Amino acid sequence: MTVREAGVQEAGEIMRVINAAFNPAEGFFVDGDRVSLDDVLHYFERGVFLVTDDMTGCIYVELRGDRAYFGLLSVDPARQKGGIGRALIVAAEAYGREHGCTFMDLRIVNLRAELPAFYGKLGYREAGTEEFTPGAPTKLPCHFIKMQKSLA
Repeated sequence: MTVREAGVQEAGEIMRVINAAFNPAEGFFVDGDRVSLDDVLHYFERGVFLVTDDMTGCIYVELRGDRAYFGLLSVDPARQKGGIGRALIVAAEAYGREHGCTFMDLRIVNLRAELPAFYGKLGYREAGTEEFTPGAPTKLPCHFIKMQKSLA
């Protein structure tokens, strides 16, 4: 499996992978798609998407000074639990290091109880909380858990 930087012309496929991955996992607390085509295009203005060569997974990476951020880690549900997510995280961390970043940050929704342990196994530690996306309607109260990892 190869991970590469996506081009903006692949925004529609990226949107498809993200929504396929997030909608089943988050449907219990939000309605609708996770991202629109306009959302994905907006992300391209601030960062990059790394994708698998067969477009079964993607991850968004944004450089923020000496820190990098990743989000929207998405793997097609039929291909989950096969190491694609970990490979994308490794690629995102390498991208951050290559651009001089010493930390990688991410945010997860507190209602996704399985995620802190998953990221903890990869070396990420909790670093506080943050308000959930302002104005986003949710079925349950929620917030973000911020996590970080040293890339040094």
